[in-house]
Amino acid sequence: MARRIAAGAAYGGGSIGLLGVAAVGLLLTEMQLAKRSVGNGTAPLPPVADGLYGRAFGTEEPLRLALLGDSTAAGQGVRRTGQTPGALLASGLAAVAERPVVLRNVALSGARSDDLERQVSLLLSQPMAPDVCVIMIGANDVTHRMPPTESVRHLAAAVRRLRTAGAEVVVGTCPDLGTIEPVYQPLRWLARRASRQLAAAQTIVVVEQGGRTVSLGDLLGPEFAANPREMFGVDNFHPSAEGYATAAMAVLPTLCVSLGAWPETDRLEPARRENILPVAKAAAEAAKEAGTEVTGARAPWALLKHRRRRRLPLPTGGGPEGTAEDEAEGTAEGTAVGTAEGAAGVTAEGAAARSAEGPTGTTATAAPPTN
Repeated sequence: MARRIAAGAAYGGGSIGLLGVAAVGLLLTEMQLAKRSVGNGTAPLPPVADGLYGRAFGTEEPLRLALLGDSTAAGQGVRRTGQTPGALLASGLAAVAERPVVLRNVALSGARSDDLERQVSLLLSQPMAPDVCVIMIGANDVTHRMPPTESVRHLAAAVRRLRTAGAEVVVGTCPDLGTIEPVYQPLRWLARRASRQLAAAQTIVVVEQGGRTVSLGDLLGPEFAANPREMFGVDNFHPSAEGYATAAMAVLPTLCVSLGAWPETDRLEPARRENILPVAKAAAEAAKEAGTEVTGARAPWALLKHRRRRRLPLPTGGGPEGTAEDEAEGTAEGTAVGTAEGAAGVTAEGAAARSAEGPTGTTATAAPPTN
């Protein structure tokens, strides 16, 4: 595993270790100060969005969607259930698949990759395993100096357990911490480098275990760079409602493809920089460009895809009961999805067949595990 991570780092431009222990320590100090300015540890708990989505398709057997990971997966920083990534993805999946979706979110704010074992055990203790799991993890690994080899070892074990249980797995790789405003140059450059290298290593191990990855990169690129005060929440650390909607739009196509609910083609589009590359190189390329999908082709090769993002449907209430507050105010707040301008609409009617073009996204999928 260490050799594979080293290969990914080499493709990505070398190791952060060459920059010196003092620089890394300074970076971590700066990141901790930044996180302290992020609500001073008094941020409220994220809204609970667990429950049934897509009630209009009530006669169909519900799909079971689970979210695991850290505060990004939990939806830290937003106030309403309909603004959380879980609610956005559950609503989007229900609309595309034209089936109800039962969401369960076991993500924990502040979690590192070593918490995934607990989260997976919690999910698999239920009578029925999830059909598909979305994992978002890695930022706290970087800020707490968890060695990349240890980080990806925990991630690989989690993906392997979920795949063995019959679940599809989509991993949103470590976001680019260089986009966080309280971190300044040159530490911002160091944060970017460390998070991209972890993202590349995550891609390699996930693909090897039969999962798919979507590069969150700078939490989907130009939108966050051009409008950081809109895409980040009031704490300048976690995404805002608009930021979560943008990220969810990039993950949704891969989530749907993993269940066969989205048209998939093996045809490469060179104009979209799609290619078959060695896994390590594909991982490094994906880490550089947010929204990139990596899928296993045939070892040691991987397929690099840039799927088209879609506008998400507005959640019809969050959680088991569906709150009137979310339904009444979702549109005005731009909560569910209405905030990602220029993307094509996804509705319950014929959503799976829609192919209207929007901003591009890059994802990565893996071949079946060879345990």
